[in-house]
Amino acid sequence: MKQAHIQLDESVGAPCALMPGDPKRVDVIAQCLENVEELTFNREYRSIVGTYKGMRVIGISTGMGGSSVAIAVEELKNIGVHTMMRIGSAGALQKGIDLGDLVICEAAVRDDGASRCYIDPIYPAAPDYRLINHCVEAAKDLDYRYHVGVVLSHESFYYDEDQEDSIKWSKKGVLATDFETAALYTVGRLRKVHTASILNNVVLWGENTEDSIGSYQEGADKTAQGEKREILTALEAMYRLEQEL
Repeated sequence: MKQAHIQLDESVGAPCALMPGDPKRVDVIAQCLENVEELTFNREYRSIVGTYKGMRVIGISTGMGGSSVAIAVEELKNIGVHTMMRIGSAGALQKGIDLGDLVICEAAVRDDGASRCYIDPIYPAAPDYRLINHCVEAAKDLDYRYHVGVVLSHESFYYDEDQEDSIKWSKKGVLATDFETAALYTVGRLRKVHTASILNNVVLWGENTEDSIGSYQEGADKTAQGEKREILTALEAMYRLEQEL
């Protein structure tokens, strides 16, 4: 049956999905796949399907925020997808995480609203450990710079205590921030889906504004490279997991 929001059904026949936020990132996914077909574009959900080493993969954007990710998880599960990986952007909360570095999320602080709709806040937001291990091994094998740790999934950019919250979680060792990882992990685990999240760092922690402006092009090059690298790492990790299942 065609799903209400993603507008896909079981005929797609793909066990795995890559889930960026930005619909434009679907074009970058397409460059990394073979036999690519455009599927649908409804609301924030733009989708393609292609193959990686013979494995069928859906690339589907989810827009911004945990609620739209949760909808995608539910509807993708309904059409037979059992492995879902977020490939998104992050802002660093620690020094030493460069632009374009990958952040592999071994857990997420649930400071979002979507995951709380599903279950009490004391329930953990944790990925599939096998998929996360494959992410680490793939990044190693591909010789990409990466960091592994906890991220903070919060609810909005523009709220008054944003800076204070960032400092607080930085002091607790949290690596970076995004909007969606906590919802993906929470809903995915409740629905028995294999999940993982790899983030491309696009904001340095504590960077001087003048330095940032002066190195704009170099930073853009690094983050574009990080975007491609997170996709390739995720595809390889999903492929390795699929061989085990």
